[in-house]
Amino acid sequence: MGNALEKTAEFSAEAYLAWEAEQIERHEYVAGEVFLMTGASTAHNVVSGNLFSTLKSALKGRPCRVYMVDVKLRVEQANCFFYPDLMVTCSARDHQAPLVQAEPLLVAEVLSESTAGYDQGRKFDAYRQLASLREYLLIAQDVPRVLVYRRSVGVEWVLHPYGAGDTVHLVSLDLDIPVADLYEDIDFAI
Repeated sequence: MGNALEKTAEFSAEAYLAWEAEQIERHEYVAGEVFLMTGASTAHNVVSGNLFSTLKSALKGRPCRVYMVDVKLRVEQANCFFYPDLMVTCSARDHQAPLVQAEPLLVAEVLSESTAGYDQGRKFDAYRQLASLREYLLIAQDVPRVLVYRRSVGVEWVLHPYGAGDTVHLVSLDLDIPVADLYEDIDFAI
C-alpha cells in the first residue's frame, strides 16, 4: 500500500469486484467501504522488489507462488479485499484463481509513515482471520527493521523483531533471509 487511505464509496463485495475491474487505480475494500490506494515511494518499491525476488528464487520448484502489488487478497471473514505488498500461497485452490487469492501462508506489508498504524492495526486484525496465514511481515523502509508476527498455538500471535545484521527466519516457508538482502540498494542517509 502507498500512502493514506482515502474513502471513496460504499459497495457490496460483488459490486466492488465488478467496479474495481474497470478502474485504473487500485482500491481496497473494507466491510462495504472502498479506499483509494496511492503511490509508493522508491524505497518502498525497492524493498518490496527485493523481498519478491528473494522469495521467488528460494521457492523455485516448490508448489508456492509469490504475488505482489496488483493481486487481491480476499479475507472473507472480515468482508475485505486487500492488495498486500506481497503474499505467498501454496494453495492449489489459490493457484486456480485468476484474480483473487484467499489462502496465503505469508503476507508482507512495507510500512510507510501514513499506513504503519493501519497495517499494524485494523489490517492485521483482518489478516489474523485467515486460517491459512502463518506469518505476517511488516518491513520498515526508513530503517533496517522487520517485524514478523508468527501464529502460535490457537489464535495467539508472537512477535519476532529483526534488525540490521540479523537473519529473518520464516517458519512458514522454512527459509532464512538476511535483513541486509531486503535493503539492498537502499541508502538510509538520503
